[in-house]
Order: sequence, then C-alpha cells, then structure tokens
Amino acid sequence: MVARLVIAAPSSGSGKTTVATGLMAAFAAAGLAVSPHKVGPDYIDPGYHALATGRPGRNLDAYLCGPDLVAPLFAHGAAGCDLAVIEGVMGMYDGAAGQGELASTAHVAKLLRAPVVLVVDASSQSRSVAALVHGFASWDPEVRVAGVILNKVGSDRHEALLREALDESGVPVLGVLRRAAQVHAPSRHLGLVPVAERQTEALESVAALAARVREGCDLEALLALARSAPSLSGAAWDPVAAVACGASLPDPAPSRNRGSAPDPGTGLGTSPASPSSSSNAGQAGYHPRFAVAGGAAFTFSYAEHAELLTAAGAEVVPFDPLHDEQLPAGTAGLVIGGGFPEVYAPELSANEPLRKAVAALALSGAPVAAECAGLLYLSRELDGKPMCGVLDAVARMSERLTLGYRDAVAVSDSVLAPAGTRMRGHEFHRTVVEPGAGATPAWGLHRPERRVEGFVQGNVHASYLHTHWAAEPGVARRFVERCTP
Repeated sequence: MVARLVIAAPSSGSGKTTVATGLMAAFAAAGLAVSPHKVGPDYIDPGYHALATGRPGRNLDAYLCGPDLVAPLFAHGAAGCDLAVIEGVMGMYDGAAGQGELASTAHVAKLLRAPVVLVVDASSQSRSVAALVHGFASWDPEVRVAGVILNKVGSDRHEALLREALDESGVPVLGVLRRAAQVHAPSRHLGLVPVAERQTEALESVAALAARVREGCDLEALLALARSAPSLSGAAWDPVAAVACGASLPDPAPSRNRGSAPDPGTGLGTSPASPSSSSNAGQAGYHPRFAVAGGAAFTFSYAEHAELLTAAGAEVVPFDPLHDEQLPAGTAGLVIGGGFPEVYAPELSANEPLRKAVAALALSGAPVAAECAGLLYLSRELDGKPMCGVLDAVARMSERLTLGYRDAVAVSDSVLAPAGTRMRGHEFHRTVVEPGAGATPAWGLHRPERRVEGFVQGNVHASYLHTHWAAEPGVARRFVERCTP
C-alpha cells in the first residue's frame, strides 16, 4: 500500500494548505510520484495540489460518498504512487455539523489508518503549544498524531521555547516555518482564487511553498513516517466495475423497459437494467460525445465524474465557455460544473455564439447536467448580463453565503435520477436564483432545513447541489444512456 500522511490542524487558517501543497511539491521535485488528496468537498485546494504533483487532485469525503468508499477511492487515486499527502479540512475533529466525527479529518485518517501531522499556528503562544498538541493527540486514541509542524514562528528564541515545551509532549517537531516567509495566494468571496485563473502566479506560489518546506521541514523523517502506515485491506475503486455492477437507475417511462420500479425508501431499482433495454450507450461502437465545461469560469469538478462517464461509454471532451464559440463537434450531452461565472459574467455573456449553441443543444433534447455555476450559466441572466436562457430564471450575487452538506431526495424524474432517489450533496455559493412561474424543482432538501431546489426541464437537470457520482454510479450510466445516436 502507498505511503501516506494526513496534514491536519487545530483550526482553519493554521496553514494546512501551505504545508500540504509545499510537501507535495517538494517530494515531487525529489522524484517521487505523489498522489494529492483533500478531505471534504473543497474544489480549489485540489487545483493547487494538482499543480504541485502533476496528478489530479482528489477529494475524500465520508459524507458525500459514505465511509466505506473512502479507502477504495483513495487506493484508486494513489495507485502506482510512492507517497500520498492528504490535506485535512477545518479543525482536525470538525466534521459534518451534528454528525459527530463524520467527514472530519480525524475520521478520514482513521479510515485510511494514516499517521497525522498537526500544523500549529504558533504565532501567539510558546509553552501552551504543548498543552494544545497533547489535547489533540490524546482526544481520540485511534488517531495517531505522530508529528508537529510549527507555522508562523517568529524567531530563533521563539522556536527554542516551542521545541522545549513540545519535548515534554512526546510528539516530535518535524518542521518549523517562519512567520516572515509567508507566500501570498489571493482570495475572494469563496476562498482562494483557483489555479486556472492565475496559472503563472500559481506556479510561482507552489514553487515558493516547496522551497519553504524543504528549508523548514525534515523531509526524510516525514517520508519515514508516511512509510510506517500499515496496509489497507480491500480493493481499489474502479469506475468500470462501479458502472457495470451498479444497476442503472430506473426510468419511469414504460417504453424504456428499465426493469423494476424504484424502491420508495431509496429510489434505487431492485434489479439491474434488462439486457433488452434500449440503452444506446451500451451499443457496440457507439460512444456519445459529452462536452464538459472547463477553463477559468468552471473549475469545480470531481475527477471521478469524467472517469464514470467514460466507463459508462461516453467520450469526454473539455471546452472553455470563455473562449470557444461552439461546442465540440458532435456533442451529444453536456456537463457544466461549478466555478465562478459571476466573476466572468461579461465575458460569458459576450460569447453569444456559444450561448446560442448551448440553448440549441438543450432544446434538442440532449441530456444536460449543470451544478451551481452551470445553473447560473443556463439562466436567462446573471447580474443583468444575458446568459444561455435555457431556464426561465434570473441569477444575481447576494451578501449571504450558502454553505454546508445537504441530504436530498429527487422530487422529479430527470436525466440523472428518478423521483425518490436519495443523495447527499454540498452547497457553496453567494448567489441566488429566482425561478419563473411553474418551474419544476430537482431536489427536496431535508437537512438542515426543508425546501426544494434546482430545475428539471426536459432533459436538463440544473441545481446548486454538488454531488459526488461515485456514491451512486448509476447516475453516470443513466445520464449517458439518454443519448441517441
């Protein structure tokens, strides 16, 4: 099994991303194949991880995917690598609100049987650091806090005081990063600015982080610690097997001959799709082309989604709505994920040929899935700028941040799932969408509050809810099966 480390912290803002990204880049520069991972639903940090390692940044989310999938998804992403670095989320023991340890960094560390390195902001303490580290190391005996990296240390004297205090804790100091050497990474209303929007500067930032980590951390000791992680049992997640073994989510239309009706408790069929199903994606030689939005405006996606689409028989082709005036030739389906269209509303609006092409594709009945930023792009307008007009809705920026995990049930049959399908998702936005009269919602949310959300219109599914299709690979299979040759 691949060597692995979890980079955790007592709280947000302690320097997890600085240390994790710097470690990834430093080890990669030393010739190791490094697999980057992020606990939770974050999309931005994995972009920096990918830049540091040259491999896709992958999320490990025990809420969205369930605890049982964390280790298999990790093994899939880390296959063939020498080392995996897993950046935690928030404070080490902070997870899904009201759900105990679920989806916390500590929870994922236990699922992966991985040693933890605690990054501590030491800027305003000296001897107290020992009590802090002792508390985190002893809170849960199943979590192995095996080292500390001290961040924002002010001077040689400050470092000496911290080291002296930690000598009594039994947790070794594996690195010290000085306060004066901070690396700037710009942020805005939803966190760091994504890599795709600042490629040159981001490369410079990652290189600077690698230099800081090489200078301040004991890389040999950290690598030895990572190699001390025990083996994990069980097979790696495989998108092909997931699509093949998971039943296609049933279609309520009798003409589709999809087998059993959905179970009212789960929304899932009780038997796999019939061999006589009219699925076109399964026909030999037919691989519908799915255009997937990317570029600076649409940077939020999970790597597993493209892998599942491919496994379900699709050809995945990226395009950039900021610059491409037409969809890829032969596009039969469309995926528009999350990102920052509000930042690029004038440019997206100015690309009228592509807006018209997207509207025409949706009108033709091709399957379209849009999440968050994609929902805004399909609306009539965003902050007064014309968008694609697929949906009778108006979007605008707001002062309120909507953030958190959601438990959802599909309230309408759609290209992604039949009514009754239960999934978990995550919302993260500062915009609101005002639907026109008679809109058909996509999801009913019942945690933390009850409301309906999103749009189902023909073969278009658009919603604020970010979901992880690895939790229900039948979504990808059903989506691809909606294409016709």
